[in-house]
Amino acid sequence: MHHNGASPRFGFLIDMDGVLYRGSELIPGAARFVGELRTRDIPFLFLTNNSQRTRRDVVAKLARMGIGVEDEHVFTSAMATARFLAQQKPGGTAFVIGEGGLLTALHQHGYAVVDHAPDYVVVGEGRTFNLEQVEAAVRMILGGAKLVATNLDPNCPTQHGPRPGCGAMVAMLETAAGVTAFSVGKPSPVMMRAARKELGLSTDETTMIGDTMETDILGGVQLGFHTVLVMSGGTTATDLPRYAYRPEVVVPSLAELADRMDAHGWRAPWQPAPPARAARKPVGV
Repeated sequence: MHHNGASPRFGFLIDMDGVLYRGSELIPGAARFVGELRTRDIPFLFLTNNSQRTRRDVVAKLARMGIGVEDEHVFTSAMATARFLAQQKPGGTAFVIGEGGLLTALHQHGYAVVDHAPDYVVVGEGRTFNLEQVEAAVRMILGGAKLVATNLDPNCPTQHGPRPGCGAMVAMLETAAGVTAFSVGKPSPVMMRAARKELGLSTDETTMIGDTMETDILGGVQLGFHTVLVMSGGTTATDLPRYAYRPEVVVPSLAELADRMDAHGWRAPWQPAPPARAARKPVGV
């Protein structure tokens, strides 16, 4: 996935929900934008805070919608969380409230999933949340297990409207146990820096494209990435003035970003057009 050839090097971290699709509906222009990145060998990673699916599941979902990518183009908060825990405490144990993507990632990073005296209580979003899990988790946290969240998004968009997200579930555990969770997903630098390094890019070569000010854009701004806000998801123009930080570029959707890049010869979006070659002055004049 390392980029070679044309300079300057640059690449994209791309949020998924609200950027590529809404629910099960592809956003017009998304497939074209991703196709251009692949054709032009511009490095990119899809970044999602959703920890329910494995990267293979995500690839299958995108393929069904007409976007063809490989496993290595996907980076989920579940993967970031499992990698972080494996660095913090190799070979540890976790009690998990969450789904397949999170369980798989933990196993792949050498973690055992247990229901007794775990090192960590790890929470991801899902539809199977119940009070029995909450009670068990609170007892474990009070017994010394550390609380880790894959993300703190308060809700998840679905076709039928939002449903409670990981942040809402974690808030319940935090309140009951009197602790604060450590969150790994966007806007945490743990996930966003790991994604940049995965692409082999420097900070200034990295552009975060997202639809949410509090996660994608905030994380990008804090890490010094270039930022592009698309208005095809959760943010409207009237929301923007409320924030103390702003995206570098605002576009209606990836369709318009592709148009902009076209007009620009698919150079890095912040690069000025190359100047007409002028006669060089001799040194020291």
